[in-house]
Amino acid sequence: MNWLKNVIRPKLRQLVGAEKKDVPDNLWHKCPACSQMIFHRELEKNSHVCQHCGHHMRIGAEWRLKSLFDEGDYKTIELPEALTDPLKFKDLKRYTDRLKEARAKHDAADALTVALGTLGGQRAVIAVLDFAFMGGSMGMAVGDGLLAGARLAVSEGTPFVVFSSSGGARMQEGIHSLMQLARTTIAIEEVRDAGLPYIVVLTDPTTGGVSASFAMLGDIAIAEPGAIIGFAGQRVIEQTIRETLPEGFQRSEYLLEHGMVDMVVHRHELRDTLVRIVGLLMDPLPAGDDELPPADGAMPALIAPDAGEAALIDGEHPP
Repeated sequence: MNWLKNVIRPKLRQLVGAEKKDVPDNLWHKCPACSQMIFHRELEKNSHVCQHCGHHMRIGAEWRLKSLFDEGDYKTIELPEALTDPLKFKDLKRYTDRLKEARAKHDAADALTVALGTLGGQRAVIAVLDFAFMGGSMGMAVGDGLLAGARLAVSEGTPFVVFSSSGGARMQEGIHSLMQLARTTIAIEEVRDAGLPYIVVLTDPTTGGVSASFAMLGDIAIAEPGAIIGFAGQRVIEQTIRETLPEGFQRSEYLLEHGMVDMVVHRHELRDTLVRIVGLLMDPLPAGDDELPPADGAMPALIAPDAGEAALIDGEHPP
């Protein structure tokens, strides 16, 4: 009998196995940009931004909403229940099975979360797409949710802020998902018709049908640093046009340089930026300015003109 092999080794394996069970497997995260290992507490403290290279990692809807609303206090609204699997779609798995798995894993009905709260004291409706839920893809549930969020903003008289993070339309719903491009565009028009601000924050990635609809219709378009924003991928475009594209041409900084977005804002400064923008758009007049200039831009006369001047103003020659 080999004492070391048959007695000591099994006992050591039991001890090592027990230790592995007690230690969580998500204490360290690897930055996808620079490959540095980051302790989970440091990552959370730094708003899920790599302290080595500044890469903005993807975050869930709950964390984002808590970091934006005053005191982290908000109320999520119940979204309409959309028709499930209208095409009875199946690839490697049934679409219904994929939905069940995603809902169980992320404790969410679908990729979109809509919440109402205060942003710098100003009530606001914020909708967040979560890329972790089936790639943030836009199906009927997301279309219904965005429409519900827009109408809530109109009824409450608040700004509507949307965070986009999506691979595009949900292929398992076929033409039904493509119809959401038109529906979400109509939802944004309802916000505009009510005279309310619509602000979009483009995060990594914002592509496909989402970038072809509500994500690029903001009155103000903000992007997080380094986010991929575009319709098709760079390789697909290069193969189609047979041209080599500039490095990083779909990144936030390139789009800012070419006028596609209004600003690129670091995650640490995002809440303060949104508070400032919402405050300006919802209360544009300085304190004490109760009167606006005439609509045609003419300034009111401070001194009454004499008869000759009055005649000239009316287009007549003085007597």
